[in-house]
Amino acid sequence: MPHTKDPDPRQNHLLASLPATEWARWEPLLEPVELPLGEILYESGGTMSHVYFPVNAIVSLLYVMEDGASAEIAVVGKEGLVGISLFMGGGSTPSRAVVQSAGRGFRLKAKALKDEFGRSGAVMHLLLRYTQALITQMAQTAVCNRHHSLDQQLCRWLLLSLDRLDGRELVMTQELIANMLGVRRGGVTEGAGKLQDAGLIRYARGRITVLDRKGLEQRTCECYAVVKKEYDRLLPAQPAT
Repeated sequence: MPHTKDPDPRQNHLLASLPATEWARWEPLLEPVELPLGEILYESGGTMSHVYFPVNAIVSLLYVMEDGASAEIAVVGKEGLVGISLFMGGGSTPSRAVVQSAGRGFRLKAKALKDEFGRSGAVMHLLLRYTQALITQMAQTAVCNRHHSLDQQLCRWLLLSLDRLDGRELVMTQELIANMLGVRRGGVTEGAGKLQDAGLIRYARGRITVLDRKGLEQRTCECYAVVKKEYDRLLPAQPAT
């Protein structure tokens, strides 16, 4: 398969938001990576060697139970990074990070990130604001999974995923969606079927095409708006280029 040109790292909003001095130090340290569908970037309890900055991929953070059952606690795309425990002092986390929608990104070695976090106030404040937004998403996901219907959860999940992609098509398996939402595959089929019947999406062979975004926004619960508002408040809307 021919090698395609590496994307611009500053398609990732956090990297784009770095001040010029910090960006000059970071740029040579960033390594381009392919993020294929289903790839596990880190496992629960594992020591992280890198932090990842998706560009056109989406990574799902999942909590995995002892019996293997799982549920998504957050999604990360071009707005953020995967691996906050590296600079929060943990070094590992009880969640699993798996690529939900294939694409590309960049990674930075753990030591380099820790050094930068300790060296630059601008980097530290940017990453802490991102972490606050991510924690809001995690908390709202927990509330949503407890109090809202599968239909509403699916709409929320589709909208959050769309915000992290440039197009309106998601490619993923039923099994992956079921694992993320913590439901049976049959529940995903039924939920996606309702949205398709309503003319909001087209769903076939692992491809979801969003036809009516406004319709999804009207159908979802308040959880999507809460999360989006917090990301918009804490992070630059228009990253510098």
